[in-house]
Amino acid sequence: MREPKEKPAAHGIRHGDTVKVMAGRSKGKSGKVLSVNLWKSTVTVEHANIIKRHTRPNPSKNIKGGILEREGPIHVSNVMLVCPGCGKHTRAGHTTLPDGAKVRTCRRCDTTFES
Repeated sequence: MREPKEKPAAHGIRHGDTVKVMAGRSKGKSGKVLSVNLWKSTVTVEHANIIKRHTRPNPSKNIKGGILEREGPIHVSNVMLVCPGCGKHTRAGHTTLPDGAKVRTCRRCDTTFES
């Protein structure tokens, strides 16, 4: 499969953000974003979309093996950012500060996501 030339958008979601799952098996759960895959447009959220992974034992890497439970990827369109200010799920807006820096802001209360 050929890679697209431009990097696709992730709807303003980054690693470490708190998001709420809006659709799917884990609907309603909130958690921190563990990883973002821009090419597949997926995010991995802690304690959401738990899958069972059958792993072979590998003594050289000290892996025990068996059935492990871990987080699976969720499409980025099925999650929304949770605002640290108002505590509600929201879309991310972009605002340019007077010094020229672009920051992500809450569409509901205009709080910035950057710390």
